[in-house]
Amino acid sequence: ATVLDLLADFTDRADRAGLNQSVRLDLLAQSSAVRDLISQSLGFGEVSAFTTAPQHWRVQETAFAGFWRVLQVSDDGRFIRDRLETGTIPKVLAEAMLACAADTLAAPSYPAGCMNAQALVEEIRLQATDWRPGKATHTINLSLLPVSDADLDTLYAWLGHREVSILSRGYGNCRITSTRLKNVWWVQYFNSMDTLILNSIEIGDMPEVALAAGDDFSDSIMRLREYCEMMAENA
Repeated sequence: ATVLDLLADFTDRADRAGLNQSVRLDLLAQSSAVRDLISQSLGFGEVSAFTTAPQHWRVQETAFAGFWRVLQVSDDGRFIRDRLETGTIPKVLAEAMLACAADTLAAPSYPAGCMNAQALVEEIRLQATDWRPGKATHTINLSLLPVSDADLDTLYAWLGHREVSILSRGYGNCRITSTRLKNVWWVQYFNSMDTLILNSIEIGDMPEVALAAGDDFSDSIMRLREYCEMMAENA
């Protein structure tokens, strides 16, 4: 009954708040049995993520889009925070990117064999400087551009793969990583053989492929209510 009450109340609060206003439920205050039952009830969704700095966060979408399990782990492996959270994606991921990335990056050196690296670097620097919250994401699809191996090596070395890693299995296997530059993300799609099939750079607060959509969130609210009603009848 405790788990059903918690989930029913949380679902009602989430419905009232809507997708763009996060609500939270602290699970660390609950018994391990309650936490296990909530995990079993909510299952696992398509998006997972972790951060390596400045804190260690683990994020897992539940089977209900827009409902997330968010855990903070101490250096010795203890859970410092454990909560359910609603929203397009938990804010701790963007906050980690902003805390660790730089506002500007000096241009790299360009080795022999570079074709378009210099133009791409200047485009990324300009878009990153100009981007503001609410502005549309700017996407550079490297797979559609004439780029040499030297171009890609230069971009990888300059931007790096950094503290925030997100995996979305909704559209094939999509891996998203933050870079050394604020609001700049690698977004890379792999096929079932783990071969890179689409390689892009996105400048924005968070790549859209990782975000829960409004329609899916509404569906989650409805399905969670049905689940709670069904379990209450069978209790």
